[in-house]
Amino acid sequence: MTTPSFELGPDHLELQQWLHRFAADVVRPAAAEWDEREEFPWPVVEEAARIGLYSFDFVATQAFDATGLGFPVTMEELFWGDAGIGLSIVGTSLAAAGVRANGTDEQVGEWIPEMYGEPGDLKLGAFCSSEPDAGSDVGAMRTRATYDEATDEWVLNGTKTWATNGGIADVHVVTAVVDPELRTRGQASFVVPPGTTGLSQGQKFHKHGIRASHTAEVVLDRVRVPGRCLLGGKEKLDARLARARQGSGARGNASMATFERTRPAVGAQAVGIARAAYEVALDYARTREQFGKPIIENQGIAFALADMKTAIDASRLLVWRAAWMAATGKRFEAAEGSMSKLMAGETAVKVTGQAMQILGGNGFTREYPVERWARDARIYTIFEGTSEIQRLVIARTISGAPIR
Repeated sequence: MTTPSFELGPDHLELQQWLHRFAADVVRPAAAEWDEREEFPWPVVEEAARIGLYSFDFVATQAFDATGLGFPVTMEELFWGDAGIGLSIVGTSLAAAGVRANGTDEQVGEWIPEMYGEPGDLKLGAFCSSEPDAGSDVGAMRTRATYDEATDEWVLNGTKTWATNGGIADVHVVTAVVDPELRTRGQASFVVPPGTTGLSQGQKFHKHGIRASHTAEVVLDRVRVPGRCLLGGKEKLDARLARARQGSGARGNASMATFERTRPAVGAQAVGIARAAYEVALDYARTREQFGKPIIENQGIAFALADMKTAIDASRLLVWRAAWMAATGKRFEAAEGSMSKLMAGETAVKVTGQAMQILGGNGFTREYPVERWARDARIYTIFEGTSEIQRLVIARTISGAPIR
């Protein structure tokens, strides 16, 4: 009988060490500059592409990792380096997940490589779901897709918001309503190829944190895409809509299918930020002396560090469990994916705040990275489902009741 183990295997340890070196040697030295500039860090992403980190092959390898731990390990180490740059490197993977979750094998093979390009000719992908009046309430989505049978084209109109890489991406994956009467069950996902007329960048957002990551509105004005750009194909869509009109079939939607695949990875990002802040706080507490002794010898500081370490490890275990369940096809009986994102996101906010407190005035200055990590952490209780939405998903799952 094989003895159960919580240790990473040789392949994952090698991956972890490789990513940690990149995060320490390339990402961290550049983090403050790109946070200040609030621009997409092309040179850092180019370096990631040069070593094979930003590539379709790398994403595919981690996506099909049988244990499910490849992506969490990747995310934790990159975001230990910096969240803004980390999101710039992995932001395309959300669009790739949208294609994988909803597309055919042919569409996966055609469009995901187009989102990455190659060293010297980088490409980007953007997943466009949220709208000005429809964030967590995907049923309020207003972007419409109308089929033009004469030309076998879909015509998209609407405005998306909070899109990572929105407007600067080469390939946009857009969710839209094809049957308003069916609400979330009347939605579908579309690929908008590079250079498509009618797609433009709207407002670029200047954010509290994750400033190196480009976030903007995407405007769709009579955007026409070929029928082959409907993810999953029209035959599958028509069958799904027919079942929905009869009151049967799955109640999921294109956006949620993508988010369910990515929540453990987002949780791992938050764990990376929390771990970075904890390590700086621990080192500071060991070396900073007040009243003739290191401040870690004060119970108040030592207990805070103990709580930080405990919460980080608990969050990581929830993330790993959810990632393993997703990879092995196990059903989330109690919304374990949402649990992992909820716990990790709130841990990141709490731990970075405690780290600032331990560093005192130093923690409030830009001379130390903790204040940036505290700003970055805040988004993890907001995007890809707020903490309140995660609690709602968990509550509905464990109770079976339509909690509102």
